[in-house]
Amino acid sequence: MRATARCRVDLAGGTLDIWPLGLLHRGACTVNLAVDLPVTVEMARREAGWAYESELGSGSVHEREALAAEPETALLGLVAEELDLPPVAVRWRSGSPRGAGLGASSALTVALLAAGSRLLGREAEEPVRLAARARDLEARLMGLPTGLQDHLPALLGGALALHHEPGGVRIQRLAVDLERLEAALHLFYTGVSHFSAGNNWRIVRARLDADPAVTARLERIARAAEALARALEAGELEEVGRLAGEEWLARRELAPGISTPEIEAILAATAAAGAWGGKACGAGGGGCVAVLAPAARRAAVAAAGRTAGGSPIAARPVPLGLELEDVGSRATPAVP
Repeated sequence: MRATARCRVDLAGGTLDIWPLGLLHRGACTVNLAVDLPVTVEMARREAGWAYESELGSGSVHEREALAAEPETALLGLVAEELDLPPVAVRWRSGSPRGAGLGASSALTVALLAAGSRLLGREAEEPVRLAARARDLEARLMGLPTGLQDHLPALLGGALALHHEPGGVRIQRLAVDLERLEAALHLFYTGVSHFSAGNNWRIVRARLDADPAVTARLERIARAAEALARALEAGELEEVGRLAGEEWLARRELAPGISTPEIEAILAATAAAGAWGGKACGAGGGGCVAVLAPAARRAAVAAAGRTAGGSPIAARPVPLGLELEDVGSRATPAVP
């Protein structure tokens, strides 16, 4: 069994997807985009024991509970416990650098849950329910609150506006010319891995304590995201870039460490080369920077980002959501 999910670029409104922050800012939404950086899980039954292979190594254990003891397999252990998986061999690969802020760990959680459920012959879960299950397992793993914005692009693909409303998230699929957006979108990896949950928890705690500065900045983020969703669907890419930059100006002041010299150097250099605007992906503190620029300035903006220390990553927007393929023995992970 093979499951493939995609990473995402968040354009505006991140952190507001962590309950109950979005509810505290009426009309809040999170806007993001699935990109062709796949996270692939291959899973096959075994007679005994659990085997695994990732980019960092491989191994096997006799007892399912032992998976939870190692950082590299702790997520697999949680999923195996949640689904009550029998002995399996699992191999996973990610098209995203670690700590890039592109939601790769959430895409992995989605792919593990989907592959395991299909292997067991269970019916596919409704996307919001599967996303919520994946979110909750990640929260259990980290001991910190997490949101839904990384899981839904992995499941649904395309450009999404996630509206945070009483009773749950409302998903709006935005009608976007993905080829035109691809010509405008640049993604640069800063070379610095980040940990989003720590930054997010500081923000959540400050907002629930009614910190006036954090409250005002989240309100600015909510309004920028609301306007960006409209601009994106209208094809106003210059305005999308400007609003992403406006969102970043508020976001970088939410907590110490969100902005870094590497992020600011890339944003400044690409702006000088003609970019409309951009922001760090995820919670900042490192990871990737997304920039929007005129297609006519593509070469100049790419060169400026590289000169500023960014490593370009091909980030083609894709309409594809979760893909499941029964590949039988061809997918059997080559692990002990």
